[in-house]
Amino acid sequence: MTGLAPAKINLFLHVGAVQPDGYHPLSSLVAFADIGDRVTVERADVLSLRVEGPFGQGLAMEPDNLILKALRALGEAAGTGEPGLRVVLDKRLPIAAGLGGGSSDAGTALRLAREILDLDLTDPVLESVAGVVGADGPMCLRARSAWAEGRGDELTDAPDLPPLHAVLVNPGVPSSTGAVYRAFDSGPAGATERPIAPGDWRPDAVIAWLATQRNDLETPALGLAPAIAEAMEAVAGQRDVGLVRMSGSGATVFGLFVSAEAADRAAVALGLGNPGWWIRRTVLAA
Repeated sequence: MTGLAPAKINLFLHVGAVQPDGYHPLSSLVAFADIGDRVTVERADVLSLRVEGPFGQGLAMEPDNLILKALRALGEAAGTGEPGLRVVLDKRLPIAAGLGGGSSDAGTALRLAREILDLDLTDPVLESVAGVVGADGPMCLRARSAWAEGRGDELTDAPDLPPLHAVLVNPGVPSSTGAVYRAFDSGPAGATERPIAPGDWRPDAVIAWLATQRNDLETPALGLAPAIAEAMEAVAGQRDVGLVRMSGSGATVFGLFVSAEAADRAAVALGLGNPGWWIRRTVLAA
């Protein structure tokens, strides 16, 4: 069985001061793209993982990939021990890119494994298993638009979010989540209350509303990786772009467009002007 592990986009990300447990409270509206990695799972005698694809080399030497961590936790929850599965990860998303790739890979592997092993585990149980990969594990397991609060694991579905035409741009530099948060901690923290939802959920109104929000990790990430600012400037220079923002802790930038034609045109222009960057046209859907 094969499934898509979609890219996760933080349409906004409000982050509070670090707590005694080491976590930061946050508020975010999360959407998922129609592009991502591909995960294939089949029965086998032992658990194994092969990583391939354009960004596979960066993960091939990791002894404990998040997929393996999640599947071992699944075996514990099911009481079956380590599951006998052969997993192939086709890594198509950049690494350390603010797209939730590792958590999304693990979430897709969990969903496929539950089905192929015919495990009698409910969705809430599977979400608790997904939490072993990090605070965004449950949201990436669900892989649908949601308001995220608390550590990012307090989720409320956002079914009103319309499909949004977007272009994703990564300038080819990694952005370390830990380093970005440490830089964030050296400055003042923002408020993390969920903002009042837009009264109009049409795409142009949603984009205008999102423009009044922020990503609190953007400034510290730009200080650590100036190439992110170059990518933001490039996207901001495109015709008919409604919003430009960094996703997560970077380094991927997204531009939102009201029309498919405008997004297509921007993706082509950005690709021609920046041949070394990772640029993808996508739709963020509920």
